[in-house]
Order: sequence, then structure tokens, then C-alpha cells
Amino acid sequence: MKVPEAFSAYAARGPEWVAFLGRLPGLVRGLLEDWQLTPDGPATHGYCALVLPVRTAGGRPAALKVSWPHWEAELEHIALQRWHGDGAVELLRADPHRVALLLERLHREDLGDLWDVEACEVVGGLYRRLHVPAPAQLVTLSSCVSRWCDELAALPRDAPVPRRMVEQAVSIGRAFASDEGTDGRLVHTDLHYANVLAADREPWLAIDPKPLSGDPHFEPAPMLWNRWDELLAATRSVRDGVRLRFHTLVDVAGLDEARARDWVVLRMMCNALWRLQDPPGTARQLPDEEYLTRCVTVAKSVQD
Repeated sequence: MKVPEAFSAYAARGPEWVAFLGRLPGLVRGLLEDWQLTPDGPATHGYCALVLPVRTAGGRPAALKVSWPHWEAELEHIALQRWHGDGAVELLRADPHRVALLLERLHREDLGDLWDVEACEVVGGLYRRLHVPAPAQLVTLSSCVSRWCDELAALPRDAPVPRRMVEQAVSIGRAFASDEGTDGRLVHTDLHYANVLAADREPWLAIDPKPLSGDPHFEPAPMLWNRWDELLAATRSVRDGVRLRFHTLVDVAGLDEARARDWVVLRMMCNALWRLQDPPGTARQLPDEEYLTRCVTVAKSVQD
């Protein structure tokens, strides 16, 4: 098994990644042996995980996923077990100690080739299936929101984002932190175009959850900030394009518009916060000014 060069390059992220990449080939060899798997193609990768096509001892096509250890990846198997393949990729086996999953093999095709509104219709339909009662082991969204609000409130007044929007987000977050509806449902939290793949047993299935016990209305934001170039290139305004995506998701999923809108505002201001918290010199594909403008634009667009 050859680790892709682009994945090996993640060693530049720091010593934890250097250590992980150093032991990754041995991890994969051990899993192949322990689970009686045969490699069935070149490895691919995402931002935090290596994925190797394999076949099981019985000849079934599958995918072996080995993730860099972090809390979201360590909880992924819990969400997949709870969904049991209903709207999501099927989990065949898991080893939480090695942060490894054996998954149903899906196709490479994702929602990126669909018209964005059509893709929103697909995702809105998946919301209805995925938002089941959350397993008790998951981190609660309310506990995350409390921390995020403290960090947002601590932003200096001269931070390069509108102060009124920061204060609005803090107010929204404080209300959600004490709202009993903020926790209790299994939410994917990162369901966007590239995290829905074509499959044999269904047209589309969700992958790669970063699960929380939360509120279904938390979900829409990633569908708004991704595929941004298409919004910029469209004949309609960016605002209208964002709103069309937002209302499609809300309508198909049967979400409360005002509650979903508030979560979008909070999430976009949190995204801006985390970019501002990056250490100086952090390598990013999108310059800070452009990224912060996108965050503010999405938050403004969903509001009347």
C-alpha cells in the first residue's frame, strides 16, 4: 500500500501528523491482516483520512478508512452504527482504538456534478432520515455552543468582521445553549456536496459524519458556503443564490426557517472566528480577507 504523496505532505501540519504518517503503513498492514482484507486499487484520501479500496475474505468490495486521531473521527463509527445504512454508508466493522472503519464501497461520483438546487433537494431528503435520536456517547451541541460564544464575545472590537454580527451571533448562541431543542438528535454537521456519494443500493448516501447530539436546524450551513465559485459566476446575485439553496433545504427537510437561519448566522461567525484564531503564517487555500467576506456574505444573505 502506497501512501499518496499529497497525503504524506500533511506532515507539514506538525509533529502529531508526522507521527501518524510514520505509523500509517503499519496500521494499514495490521488491519488488512486482522480483517482478512485484500487491497483492490490505489489509496485515496480526504483532509484527515486515508481510504483504501479492499475486498473482504468473501469477495465483497469495501473501503478501509484510517483517520488521523481526533475526537470527530473517533465518534464517526457511533453515528454510522446508529444509522445502520439508512441514508448513510453502511459500516461493516470498526476499530475505535486504531480509528479505522471498514465501509461499504461507494462510487466516486458526488453531488458536485448536480445543479446546486437539485443537490440541496437530495440533501434535504437525507436530513429527514439521518436526524434520528442521538446515541448517548456523543458530544452535545449545547456544550460546544457555550464555548463558541465565549470565544466570539472575546473577539477584539477591531476584528475584521462586523461587530454587530458578532454580537448577534453571541446572542443567538447564548439562547441556543440553554434551549432544550439544541441537543438530542443525531446531526452529521458536515453534510455538503462532496460528502454524499453515489451508491448501488441507493442513488445517494451520506459519508464522513462529524456527529453531535444536536439540532437538525444546525445542518444547512455547509451547503451554502461550498461551491462558492458557482454563486459568484451565476447571473443572479450571490444573495439570491444562497437564499435559493437555503430555502430549498428548509422546505424539503421541513425545517423551521427562522431557527435554521439563526444557526447559519452563528455558524458563519464561528467560521470567521476560527480563521482569526489561526496562528500567523498558517497555509490556507483561500486568503483571509476573501474567506471572511464569504462568511459575512452567507450570514447576511439568509436574513431579510
